[in-house]
Amino acid sequence: MNTETLLEQTTSFRDDLLKDLTDTEFAMYYLEAALADYKKDGNTESLWMALRDVVEAQGGIGKLAQRTKVNPQHLNDIFDAKQAPHLDNLQSILSGLGFQIRLEFAEN
Repeated sequence: MNTETLLEQTTSFRDDLLKDLTDTEFAMYYLEAALADYKKDGNTESLWMALRDVVEAQGGIGKLAQRTKVNPQHLNDIFDAKQAPHLDNLQSILSGLGFQIRLEFAEN
């Protein structure tokens, strides 16, 4: 089997991930893992990458804009920012995806 045939008959990791992220429970665990990593290393970029993955899997920026009543260009600007997310932006995006932020006791 040549490489071209092999590539045509297999799916990419990203395609599989996006398919899995259409399931809201899977998406929740994916975001929880991204938040846990953020808590450990403070890497904002990987957290936003995880959010972008879930947004893409669940209909994209356009659908998120409809759910949140936020201008799609503003959402694109939020995701393109290279700075720490504002809490109101994060809450709006999570809410549009069907999630909420909650507090729990930290494990010491």
